[in-house]
Parts: sequence; C-alpha cells; structure tokens
Amino acid sequence: MRIGIDLGGTKTEALLIDDKGNELFSKRIPSEQSYQGAINDIANLVNEIENKFSKVKSVGIGMPGAVSPETSLIKGANSTWINGKPFRSDLESKLKRSISLENDANCFALSEAVDGAGKDFQVVFGVIIGTGTGGGIVINKKIHKGKSLSAGEFGHNSLPRSNDNEIKLAKQCYCGLNGCIESFLSGPGFTYIYNKTHSTSLSTVEIVELSKKNDEKALQALESYVDRLARSLSDVINILDPDIVVLGGGMSNIDYIYKNINKVLQKYVFSNEGYTKVLKNVHGDSGGVRGAAWL
Repeated sequence: MRIGIDLGGTKTEALLIDDKGNELFSKRIPSEQSYQGAINDIANLVNEIENKFSKVKSVGIGMPGAVSPETSLIKGANSTWINGKPFRSDLESKLKRSISLENDANCFALSEAVDGAGKDFQVVFGVIIGTGTGGGIVINKKIHKGKSLSAGEFGHNSLPRSNDNEIKLAKQCYCGLNGCIESFLSGPGFTYIYNKTHSTSLSTVEIVELSKKNDEKALQALESYVDRLARSLSDVINILDPDIVVLGGGMSNIDYIYKNINKVLQKYVFSNEGYTKVLKNVHGDSGGVRGAAWL
C-alpha cells in the first residue's frame, strides 16, 4: 500500500492506494496556513490511515515549491509559510520514517502520465491552474526535475506577447515580479482581474455561471483567459514539444477552455502541423495526491 499526501494552499488531501492504483481511503481537510500546522495536518492524516489499516512503508508528499539542492530548505512555494524551512527533515522526524517529497505539479504530471490522460504518451507536460500555476515534465513515466529542481515552472515566466496595459491588470506576483503567468492563469488571478475590471466581487464559479447565460463580460473574461493560456503554453510547446499537455487544478474544470484552447493555440505555436494537444485530466483534482502516492 502507498500513502499520498497533497499539501495545497487551501486543502490538504490524503490517499491510500494499492499497487494497482485502487483507492482504499481518501480524506480532505482545510489546510492550516502555518508551518507547524502543515506538519501537524500531514502527521494526523498519516496516523489516521495507519490506525484504520496498518503501518505503511511508502509515504509520498506533494507540495508547492521545491527542496533546495544547496540548503535542503523549501524554496519557491506559493504557500509561503513553508519557504526557508527544513520541511523534509521536520516531517521525517514527526513521522519517524523516510518520505518522498516532490513538487505538486510534478506529482500531478506523474499521476496523469502513469494512468491518466497521458498514459499512452512518452513526454507529458502537466499543468496545474488552481491557487497557483505550475507545471511538471514527465518523460517515460519519470519526473524530469532539472538541475535546480524547477523544471516545468512556467508559471513564473512573463506572460508572452503582453504589453504594459495588460501587465497592469494583474497583481504583483508573490515572487516579487510583475507580469508572471501565475498572476493571470491562477484562480485568484482570474477573479482579481475580472473584479478589478468590472468593480465586482464575484467568485470564479459565479463568473463561469454568468458565461453560461451568455453574459458578455463573463464570456470576454474567459476568452481572454484562454488566449493567455494559449500564449503561455505556446512557449513551452515551442521549446519542449511534448506529446501532450494535461490540465489540472480548479480552473481546469471550466469546459469553455477545452472547447477553444486547441484552436487558439494554433495562432501562437511555431509549428501548427501535428502540434501538441491540450487535454483535461482523468483523475480530477485528486491527480496531485495520486502522483504523490506513486512517488
């Protein structure tokens, strides 16, 4: 049996699967937005699983950011309370065992590459568009991490083919730069731009529901979102040329994206003949926790 934990900014999810990927247990809890709270959440979920089943040797944890190869501290997490902390060693001390720790977007990409939308492809680029925006690269069912452990993190590239007026629409990114892709494609980024533009306070769900009623402002917001997504992915496709791109995270549940993204993508990719297609995930927003278990 394998335990997977997905530590997110708003929720923490636990999953127990067998060696064939069958789900034996799952649970979600609101994330404690503090360092010690994150450690306690994970420990409590592991203990709950083992109290119901038995001691599990393999524990994989997906989290935002990465473990620095130089300091062993967490870097680049949008859950900023874990940045600069010895997360792996503190978790291993708390759980009294070795763990596998990996970036959440890498876990999502691995899940979809193993038995999801990318299972029949060699090179899979997995994208999380949720609380943040991240990417992961899986080649032949193995995560490609890169020298600095940040391969696939396209969310902190600048939004391609943008101008000063467009950049001013979004908040400054938590990384300190303006115009990051994450500021436009994340759920909070999408709602911030819409509400700032129209002086409203709507949620993503409310905006999407308005679009289904042919509300002009909501439809324009989704059209702009898909165009920015296509621009962002075109740079990845031009460089990596993956077999498939799989979307995950809360924003990936918007059907409008899949009705339009592949057509819009043709405007921006260098080679629009046999170009990479964008697909919805198979495992829903549990892709990250399944990938953590497969670690």
